[in-house]
Amino acid sequence: MKSFLIDRYAKGGALRLGESPVPELRDNDVMVEIHAAGVNLLDSKIRDGEFKLILSYRLPLVLGNDVAGVVVRVGANVTQFKPGDEVYARPAQDRIGTFAEYIAIDQDDVARKPTNLTMEEAASIPLVALTAWQVLVERANLQKGQKVLIHAGSGGVGTIAIQLAKHLGAHVAATTSTANVALVKSLGADVVVDYKKDDFEKVLQGYDVVLNSLGKDTLEKSLRVLKSGGKLISISGPPDPDFARQNGSGWLLQQIMRLLSSGIRRKSKRRGIGYSFLFMTANGGQLGKITSLIEAGDIRPVMDRVFPFERTNEALDYVETGRVWGDRGRAFIAVHCNE
Repeated sequence: MKSFLIDRYAKGGALRLGESPVPELRDNDVMVEIHAAGVNLLDSKIRDGEFKLILSYRLPLVLGNDVAGVVVRVGANVTQFKPGDEVYARPAQDRIGTFAEYIAIDQDDVARKPTNLTMEEAASIPLVALTAWQVLVERANLQKGQKVLIHAGSGGVGTIAIQLAKHLGAHVAATTSTANVALVKSLGADVVVDYKKDDFEKVLQGYDVVLNSLGKDTLEKSLRVLKSGGKLISISGPPDPDFARQNGSGWLLQQIMRLLSSGIRRKSKRRGIGYSFLFMTANGGQLGKITSLIEAGDIRPVMDRVFPFERTNEALDYVETGRVWGDRGRAFIAVHCNE
């Protein structure tokens, strides 16, 4: 099958269009004919080798972390899906490969595509929506009336997180650039801080949760807006010891992550705030709940451009420039594969 691969880790390197075998169909798998794939900064970071210590991939590797398509075959133990079903998913991190014509995915990681979305729209959803869900629902246990700050509100995770937080009944603040203030307001944010004009840590206070997707300076400044007992949850690092243990990392890597996060954990503890790092995981059950919210109109995708399959490298370059919807290129673009 046609696919876009990396043969070695290389910062800024181009993906190679080539032939790769159709994935093996395991007993619990569905084989999906790919109609669209989401393109995200995670793909470029994997290509650059930024995650090679915590994600062990065998090269050559087909890239791609989001998919929408049609089931064409099912494994012997599959009961949830049948050929012809329209589905979407974020494959498990050790089984990525959506920049291709087909992918085999465990049925537990798959959900039915929202009926009111196109394939391209659906492909832009899984990774960012699952990240928002796992931060706000699982990790933060966000409750009605609580206050949450979402950084990069116009980015891929941010656009979904704002809508999910509003659905949960929270008071939502978000940071963004001047150009995206109107977009963030339209998604439901109660307070929008234009970081080009204001310092968020000087205008916000008494928050219960912060979702951070930015760098070290923003992470540490976020402590100032949280009240004692609040939760600072970062999806951009640094990884903490709990993540290392959950990821099955060896003793040495656990110690490295302990050291990397020691500063922010110490400062958080001093203020009575809990710090944690989240690297989202595939989960078809959660994605099914997100489908219900999309079909009910509580969450809508925010997309920018659609590229044909043969221009996948151009799509990846475009995401990296930061010109897409969302600060620093955190939004998704759909890449059409099969018609």
